[in-house]
Amino acid sequence: MIAAVILAGGQGTRLGGADKAFLELNGQPLLAHLLARLAPQVEKIAISANGDATRFDTFALPVLLDGAFAGTGPLAGVAAGLDWAAAQGAETLVTVPVDTPFIPHDLVQRLTPAPSVAVYQGRQHHLVAHWPVSARYGLRDFLETGAPHKVRDFLTHCAVGAVHFNGPADPFLNINTAEDLVQAAALAKGGH
Repeated sequence: MIAAVILAGGQGTRLGGADKAFLELNGQPLLAHLLARLAPQVEKIAISANGDATRFDTFALPVLLDGAFAGTGPLAGVAAGLDWAAAQGAETLVTVPVDTPFIPHDLVQRLTPAPSVAVYQGRQHHLVAHWPVSARYGLRDFLETGAPHKVRDFLTHCAVGAVHFNGPADPFLNINTAEDLVQAAALAKGGH
């Protein structure tokens, strides 16, 4: 079984502290756009987020907190996701940031087998990745070292395969600024 975790724990600092999961794109929150693309591809989905978990109640999905690795960045969400996926009986876990509403409809298929990471025009999208659940042990050790917790370093440690995606627009466009949101709205209206 393949599970997925939507990483929604970012601070949204370049968007004035906005909760990216609820930023509206053409009348729908980013989280809804992402779920529409991701849900048909996996058997179980959870959200990794900090703060008040009840804000996600309308989505009826488990909300995972960073737990022991809070404050270590997005890898804390990956660690929580891997532990949750293991408890669900999943063999692998796909991670996707909440601010990437245009993921391909065949993302999971193309990222299989794990471990793998998405690349568009030479740029690796570190958190659009497919992890074996067994990576949780190595990730726990990696986070406990106290070294800088860079996602790309752990990907290298896992010897991930790069999966290249093509097309006229980046399917992993991150919405980090107001300008990115305007660009995303234009892409959405154009059928991206």
